[in-house]
Amino acid sequence: MGTAWNNEYRAMPATAADFTAEDMFVAECLAAAAQGDCSAYFDLGVAFSTGSHGATCDLIEAHKWFNLAAVAGFEEANTCRSEVADDMTAREISEAQRRAREWLAASNRKAA
Repeated sequence: MGTAWNNEYRAMPATAADFTAEDMFVAECLAAAAQGDCSAYFDLGVAFSTGSHGATCDLIEAHKWFNLAAVAGFEEANTCRSEVADDMTAREISEAQRRAREWLAASNRKAA
């Protein structure tokens, strides 16, 4: 997990109580995504594209997750990926695609 800071500013191991329900949503989606859940891919895309559920707004990550959802057959992801791409540079889109390929390659290695 992460690290929580106490009143004396010493690092303490983070506990579940240190995280909000929004933080847990992203963590749960990441766990489901690791199992290949395409709806979790889509939910992560939404969270990163809107900066909701404890995620920061990150269009590269949003594009990556929408791309993975689209590849997995989640129909609405294509539209969302295109909308996010409208606000991105070519370099950012390239980075998002690279991250999506890395995720797929890592997933394929785990499955083998």
